[in-house]
Amino acid sequence: MKLAQGLKLSGGEAVAFVGAGGKTSAMFALADELPPPVLLTTTTHLGVWQAQMADRHHVITSPEAFQDSIDVDVKTVLITGPVEGNERLTGLGGPTLQAIHEYCTIYDFSLLIEADGARQRPLKAPADYEPVIPAWVDRVVVIAGLGGLGRSLDADTVHRPETFANLADIQLGDDIHVDILVKVLGSTLGGLKGIPEGAARSLFLNQAEGEVRMAQGARIARELCDPYDRVLIGSLQHPGHDGPIFSVHSRAAGIILAAGGSERLGQPKQLLDWGGKPFVVQVAETALNAGLMPIYVVTGSDHVQVEDALESLPVECVYNPNWAEGQSTSMQAGLDALPQHCDRVMYLLSDQPQISPLLIRQLIERHNVQRTPITAPMVGGRRGNPVLFGRETFKALKQIHGDQGGRSVFSKFKVDYLTWTDRRDAMDVDQEGDIVLLRGAFFDQA
Repeated sequence: MKLAQGLKLSGGEAVAFVGAGGKTSAMFALADELPPPVLLTTTTHLGVWQAQMADRHHVITSPEAFQDSIDVDVKTVLITGPVEGNERLTGLGGPTLQAIHEYCTIYDFSLLIEADGARQRPLKAPADYEPVIPAWVDRVVVIAGLGGLGRSLDADTVHRPETFANLADIQLGDDIHVDILVKVLGSTLGGLKGIPEGAARSLFLNQAEGEVRMAQGARIARELCDPYDRVLIGSLQHPGHDGPIFSVHSRAAGIILAAGGSERLGQPKQLLDWGGKPFVVQVAETALNAGLMPIYVVTGSDHVQVEDALESLPVECVYNPNWAEGQSTSMQAGLDALPQHCDRVMYLLSDQPQISPLLIRQLIERHNVQRTPITAPMVGGRRGNPVLFGRETFKALKQIHGDQGGRSVFSKFKVDYLTWTDRRDAMDVDQEGDIVLLRGAFFDQA
C-alpha cells in the first residue's frame, strides 16, 4: 500500500519525521502521494543534494521573505535556510516556521518537516538537543532501518552509538537484535523523545526486504503497538506492486455488545451457560486471548449481573442507559469510550461464545495487510461476525439510528471478506431452540 494510506493521511496535515534509515526518502515519498502542493522543510539540516528531490527549492531567512517569495504552482516545494559549511542547508524555526505553518493551515496544504539528522545510518539515538519537533504537528513518524539488525553497534550502523548503547544497556560492538531495537524505539529518551502531547505517533520500520526482515518487523510491531498508534513495515528501496508499505500494525480494540433485553428468549442471553461460564465471560476471555486491547463491554438490560460476572477480567464495562432504543446506541456508547487515537475496533456479540481466538486473529492479520475500512468473515456464503472497523468508518457508525447494526454502513465503504469454513461460527441465540443447537454443535450432549 501507499505510505499515505499506511499513515492514514489525506492531505492538509503537519507531519514531522525523525529517526534514521530512510527518513528523507520517506518524507519525499509521502509528498509525492499527497495532493499538491506539499511544502517541505527541516528544523535541523538537509544535504544540499537532497534539495534536488523537490520540484522547487526556496531559501529564506525571515517570515517576510517566505511571504514574499513562496510559489506553489508545482507539486513539492522545499523551504530551507541558506547553505552553511559541509554543503548543508540550514533549518527553519521560530517565527519563520510558524508563518509557514499558518500559511498551510489557511490553505489546507500538507507540511512535512524533517526534525533531526542521522548521517545516512540505518539507526540512531537522539542527542540532547534532538529532535526539534514543533508543538503543533499533527503526527510524528519515527523511522528505523531494519537493515541495522544483526550488525555490530558501531558508528557505521548507528548515528551516536554511545547514546544508543546507554539506552539499550549494551556495549559498543555488541550485535543489535530485535529486543534491543524495541527497547530503544520504545524509550522516551529514544524513539519517543520529544513527541508533543496530542500528536499521533507512528513508527515506520523501513528496509523490510525478505521474509526474515518482515518477521523481525512483525515482532517489533507487536511490542510497540502501545506507545505508537500504528507501526508500518515496508521498504522504500524495494516496494511492492502497490506501494512501499507491506503491512500496518496497531492495537485493535474490542467492543462486546451485551446490552440487549433478550425479549424473544425470555432470559438474559449474556448470562447463559457456556461450559460453566456465562456467555459474556466466554466472549470476553476469547477477545483477550486473541489480543484485542482495550476491551469494552457495553451493558444495558441486567447490567448489574453482567458487570458482576465480568468483575475479575481486565475489561471495562460501559453502561448504555439508552439500550432499549436499539443496537446502534450500544455501538456508539462503545465508540465514545475508545482512546483518542484508537485506530480500529472489532465488534463482538455476547450471544456468540463459540467464536474462536483464531478467527479474531485472522481478521486482524488480514486487516494489517489490506487496511480496507471494514474486514468481516464470510461463513458459508453469508456475512458473519465479528467485524473489524477501521477508524475511517467511525463517523458513519455514529450516525446510524435505532436497531441498526454495523452492517448498515457496509454499502458506504469497501469491505474485505475473509472466507471462513466453520459454519458453526455463524450461529447465534435468539430463542430456546438456538441454545440447544449451539451447545449441541460444540459439546457432547450425551
